[in-house]
Amino acid sequence: MFYLVAIGVGAITGVLGTALHLGVDRALQWPGLLRDHLGPGVDQAQFLLLSGLIAAVLVLVSVWMVRTFAPEAGGSGVQEIEGAMEGLRTVRWWRVLPVKFFGGFLSLGSGLVLGREGPTIHMGASVAQAASEGLKLPTRENRGLLAAGAAAGLAAAFSAPLASILFVIEETRRQFPYGLKTYTGVMLASVTSGIVTQAIAGPRPFMAMTVPAMPLEFLPAFVLLGVVLGFLGVAFNRCLVWSMDLARGIGLRTSFYLVPAVVGFAVGVLLVLRPEATMGGETLAVLLVAENLPLATMAVIVLIRFAMTMASYSTGVPGGIFAPILAMATAFGLLFALCLELALPLPPGAAAALAVAAMGGLFSATIRAPLVGVVLLAELTGAYTVLVPVLLTCLFANFVADWLGGRPIYEVLLERTLRLDGQSRAPSPSAAEPQIGGWDQR
Repeated sequence: MFYLVAIGVGAITGVLGTALHLGVDRALQWPGLLRDHLGPGVDQAQFLLLSGLIAAVLVLVSVWMVRTFAPEAGGSGVQEIEGAMEGLRTVRWWRVLPVKFFGGFLSLGSGLVLGREGPTIHMGASVAQAASEGLKLPTRENRGLLAAGAAAGLAAAFSAPLASILFVIEETRRQFPYGLKTYTGVMLASVTSGIVTQAIAGPRPFMAMTVPAMPLEFLPAFVLLGVVLGFLGVAFNRCLVWSMDLARGIGLRTSFYLVPAVVGFAVGVLLVLRPEATMGGETLAVLLVAENLPLATMAVIVLIRFAMTMASYSTGVPGGIFAPILAMATAFGLLFALCLELALPLPPGAAAALAVAAMGGLFSATIRAPLVGVVLLAELTGAYTVLVPVLLTCLFANFVADWLGGRPIYEVLLERTLRLDGQSRAPSPSAAEPQIGGWDQR
């Protein structure tokens, strides 16, 4: 029965996640539709004003939905699932599911620099919670099904079922009740979601890139890239929390809708003037690799993507950080290649290889899941030719982040949520403990 439920959760999550993905892609066409509606002779200032207002309204409605119906639906949602698996948070699926879907549609459709994987992961866990409550599953199976739903959500977001399974192993290693039944359930849900996603959206990689194999003598460059990304990842995490605290402080003194309104308006304007500074960035990452932009331009893109990611996440709307991390890392990898090229000649395709490796490296330094970073990049880009360089970058980024005292971002976000709610993080009596001598076979 548990296996059938996991398959059902995966299928439903695949449909919901793909519907959100395709819907957001259509929604993001609104600036072009607005320009067509206004006509060819539209005043540029008027067009920018209307674009800013539309984006601001979309963001504000999303914030209103979150604050009114399900405050826990704001942000990524991964930390909420980890908290639920520890017995510290409650998944109110009947509220989270609609708010995450429609609120995520509005926030992502506005152009905010957020990823769709946050809403889909949380929606997958909500579907799992609904099934678990309906069948009155015991605590252990309930937590296993939550992980299965989350994995299915990630598979739906990126069509990366293998990385989704590994995400449970690395990211929820403290909470997941390891066992044959629960782990098989994760695999079934993830694969089913991947099949449904491919059946609807197509089988191609979401960020397909052609990257040649790199010579062995060039591997030290990937090690150096990983070291630099370790520093960047720790800075990213600390700035993200700082921006959230700053936005909350401004909200307490004025209104919690002030920061979202300002950020939304800015995003609407940037959608017209600098679209590379907006949206999740999956398409941008592919375009950047294909283009040959100068060093100064790439540096500006890195800085503006960093700033807009912080600003977007601080609004509190539904949205993840996976996609923004990957897009910003792509730009940073290309910037690193341009800087390296000033000192020595690069082999053909080195810039693309460094861009792909940077995605995995920054993911490892922030999420602190290097194996997931390697596999996710392979499934997303299809660049299996650079697995060893990517692995080196991920490992060294993870090493440096650990040496600097950096912590996994979702662990930090969960502790922040608990602190703001007046909770303490104490081990749940029924939380899964590591099994001695092998997995629990239940």
